[in-house]
Amino acid sequence: MIKWFAAFLGYYFFRFPGALLGFFIGGIIEKINNGNNSLFQTKISTRDPRILQLNLLALSATVIKADGQIKSQELQFVRNFFITNYGKDQASLIFDTFNAEIKKEVQNINELARIFVYKTPYETRLQVLHFLFGVANADGVISKSELIKIDQIASALGLRHSDFESIKAMFIQETDRAYKILEISSNATNDEVKKAYREMVKKYHPDKLRSKDPALIKGAKEKFQEVQKAYEEIQKARAI
Repeated sequence: MIKWFAAFLGYYFFRFPGALLGFFIGGIIEKINNGNNSLFQTKISTRDPRILQLNLLALSATVIKADGQIKSQELQFVRNFFITNYGKDQASLIFDTFNAEIKKEVQNINELARIFVYKTPYETRLQVLHFLFGVANADGVISKSELIKIDQIASALGLRHSDFESIKAMFIQETDRAYKILEISSNATNDEVKKAYREMVKKYHPDKLRSKDPALIKGAKEKFQEVQKAYEEIQKARAI
């Protein structure tokens, strides 16, 4: 409980980066109070969903505000996402502050992404990108400004552009969409298609995700299904 109190104090004075710092410091205080003063034991856990919540909320806020409009569908998408995956009580701890600040806060993308870059595996960052596309698509349309903002976040997260294009193709209907999801050209041979599919299965299979976070696992399953659908679409078109 101390770390959550510290997180809100940090948020009040320094916004989301301060909230994260407060959360971590509060966590250390809790460990000490519980008789565990080992510095090793107080290292940030990449599997702690509460740390991820603060980051996802902040990054989703930058996407929601990207086109200059705060749309109720996008806010509700984020709210439903957190309630579904983490429970109403835990989600409510953060949302009162989030809703009050979203209209006026300007977030530093690089600062918000830094914890993911340093403390989470690549697969987790792919899930973050998938989530942010879901936020932007909540109203049925991903605007150009939202797309630019998500691209900036993807770069800050250290994600390859080919992965950005692959996940984008899962949300935006474009020519050769299925090929883009598999990260290959429409001119690829059948053998190249099969090889690309095997590589994407290795990359996006839910079992590859080193996390117990329910939201990330759900996102991984959704992405894996999109990869399978893309491959089946190409198989049908080519009769392979």
